[in-house]
Amino acid sequence: TGGHTTEILRLLSCLSESYSPRHYVLADSDKMSEAKIRSFEQKRAETFSESQFSLDRIPRSREVRQPWISSVVTTLYSILYSLPLTYKRKPDLILCNGPGTCVPVCLSAFLLGLLRIKRTIIVYVESICRVETLSLSGKILYYFSDYFIVQWPDLKKKYPKSVYLGRIV
Repeated sequence: TGGHTTEILRLLSCLSESYSPRHYVLADSDKMSEAKIRSFEQKRAETFSESQFSLDRIPRSREVRQPWISSVVTTLYSILYSLPLTYKRKPDLILCNGPGTCVPVCLSAFLLGLLRIKRTIIVYVESICRVETLSLSGKILYYFSDYFIVQWPDLKKKYPKSVYLGRIV
């Protein structure tokens, strides 16, 4: 909570207003990120007067230190919760960077694409703190993302589908 939000907001600060409206998806138990997002969007509105965003919450797919076996059940629940949200929003692009919350949203969007309801481009940016190995979210979304961006050359060597752009956050 918080670190991934800071990274994604740094990425978003470089995007033009054509990436609007923005729909943020947070874990229902994440209180810190909402304040960071609202502050970011308030500052953005000073530059872009037509700035639009929304916040949506989904059940957290995996709590810190939650046993792996029970996280399968909570992740499935989170995916089921994400499907109507993803269907409602029908995003053109999902930009995500590692928290477990992104997995259910991305898998929901991927499923909508398979069903030919809405094709969404999924861009996953592995966290800058992942130098030698991928996060669990990264290991899952490596196979489902359209663009998989890493910030360290060693990860590019290990994961050939990835795109190395250097440190971008």
